[in-house]
Amino acid sequence: MGSATGPIRVVVAEPGLDGHDRGAKVIARALRDAGMEVIYTGLQQTPEHVVGTAIQEDADAIGLSVPSGAHHMLFAAVVELLKERDAADITVFGGGVIPEADVVSLKEMGVAEVFPAGVTAAAIVDWVRVNVRRPV
Repeated sequence: MGSATGPIRVVVAEPGLDGHDRGAKVIARALRDAGMEVIYTGLQQTPEHVVGTAIQEDADAIGLSVPSGAHHMLFAAVVELLKERDAADITVFGGGVIPEADVVSLKEMGVAEVFPAGVTAAAIVDWVRVNVRRPV
């Protein structure tokens, strides 16, 4: 997915039932300020909606904010849906309140990067710039 020209396109989503969206909004704004196109889906989105939006918007990446503790289920659902919809080339990254011990299993399931609570927006922007490549 993703087009070969123009800015990196990132869907930023807050899946699940958690009602805290400050982190997602901060990251969405930082990515936008860095020149990326950001599609913010809002709170309490289903994995199906997030993946559908990413495909429809020709996104290069999906950034998930999961502060609720349901990170295994939500990340797994997004990664699996991308595979099912032949869109596994969309990079998935995210963060939230995720125990360090869970990061390895999230990466093994296909999550490109997991940012701990407290990481700077600048660090996430830098990671996206380096790791979300647009096809040539």
